[in-house]
Amino acid sequence: MHRRSRTLLLGLATVVVLAFALVVLLDRPGTRSETGASATASGTAAAEEERASSGFDGALLPSGVGAPDFTLTDQGGRRVSLGQYRGRVTILTFLSSVCQPTCPLIAQQIRGALDELGEAGGHTVPVLIVSASPAADTPAVVRRFLGEAALTGRVEYLTGTLSELRPVWRAYGIVPSLIGEADSPHAASVLLIDRSGQKRDLFQVEELTPEGLAHDVRKLEGDPAHP
Repeated sequence: MHRRSRTLLLGLATVVVLAFALVVLLDRPGTRSETGASATASGTAAAEEERASSGFDGALLPSGVGAPDFTLTDQGGRRVSLGQYRGRVTILTFLSSVCQPTCPLIAQQIRGALDELGEAGGHTVPVLIVSASPAADTPAVVRRFLGEAALTGRVEYLTGTLSELRPVWRAYGIVPSLIGEADSPHAASVLLIDRSGQKRDLFQVEELTPEGLAHDVRKLEGDPAHP
């Protein structure tokens, strides 16, 4: 083989070896995790920046997104609709009395927000909890769940038949079997609906605090003390 050909082949082999080594290095778990961590950190920072600029503690939703109306039965056997609260800022969430520990935690956070709002404004805020587990959410179980969260008489826990609930779940992007799973995009969250019946503000489980929820309710109500 000519010297020039051998040199060319040697050069090509060197390039191949270096390329393979680079692929192996970039595919190492440490490298992948660092890249993923960097992307997660960037996404978190962007979300925090957006919240700060909006003035809301929760995630501000695009304007003009209506909250679909529905009518279900509360824990006292009364028929309750979302539409009857038009003109008032309303808290809406989907829970199950048997999901642990996420659903009791959300109920307690809502109770804390109601306590703060009551102390500051002397008014009540409508809270609708729609069942994500109607078979488990019997009247007795629901009463116990609300009592343990100190929410008796302060919220409407709505349930119904599957044919009544399924359209509501679909309208709000709820997957009942995943309620309570914090890593799921369908996990329980808390939605604020403004006076005109628009979806305005969303709290994921990890972002929800009584203070943040109360702050955003006041902001949607137009309280000048909470710009």
